[in-house]
Amino acid sequence: MATTNRTALITGASAGIGSAFAHHLASEGYNLLLVARRAAKLKALADELTQHHGIRCDVFCADLNNSTAPAEIFSFVEKNRIEVDVLINSAGLSGKDAFAHTPWPTLAAEIQLMMTSLTELCHRALPGMQARGWGRIINVSSIAAFAPPGASLLYTGIKSYVLNISQALDMELKPQGIHVTALCPGFTHSEFHDAMGTRDQANKLPGILWQEADAVVREGWRAAMKGKPVCVPGVVNKIIAASVRPLPIALQYQIGNRMNPFKQE
Repeated sequence: MATTNRTALITGASAGIGSAFAHHLASEGYNLLLVARRAAKLKALADELTQHHGIRCDVFCADLNNSTAPAEIFSFVEKNRIEVDVLINSAGLSGKDAFAHTPWPTLAAEIQLMMTSLTELCHRALPGMQARGWGRIINVSSIAAFAPPGASLLYTGIKSYVLNISQALDMELKPQGIHVTALCPGFTHSEFHDAMGTRDQANKLPGILWQEADAVVREGWRAAMKGKPVCVPGVVNKIIAASVRPLPIALQYQIGNRMNPFKQE
């Protein structure tokens, strides 16, 4: 049965890190509001978590590529008298084609999903957290936020934004009992690369670089509860992040240009 009387809103909940967060928080007794585009997968996950953990689990189908989605989610929250104590912004994607050859609506959707919607959801969740004097926000960034930019990709720039805005919000909100954590995983076993059409490239990477979603979530949740503004899960990822940042900008440029495994010619 639910033991915390607290509720977590999780975006991208139908697969990958979002789904792993749903399982983990349900096991700790949190009620859930699961958000994703795929209704059938959301419903199946909600039924499973309710049956196994006795929690309340609401679902809301939304496409966060759409600028109206955050307001629609919180309209549902208000209508159903849900108090959002935890916000997990896990929804994400990455383009794989050259910037100049990608239609602008596709690029705009990527920015809307991982920057604008993420930021708006944080803003809409805060009044309730501030009123209760407690909240946890985890924004899923990436080890890419520490890495050199990749040719053609918006992804590294977007994830750098998520890293920076999470730290800025944590500085402001921690005195009010609200922790904001940027979770920066590396390569994680999930549907991400299948959805992006980069599975063949991903499969060529050494196994030591990969983590399971459950391990990422456990470390990320511990970090959030301890008030750490940044979490890079896994020893290998920590080493990579620490080694890249001190490099001169010109060298980072050359590394990013030559070593991006997903670069499109």
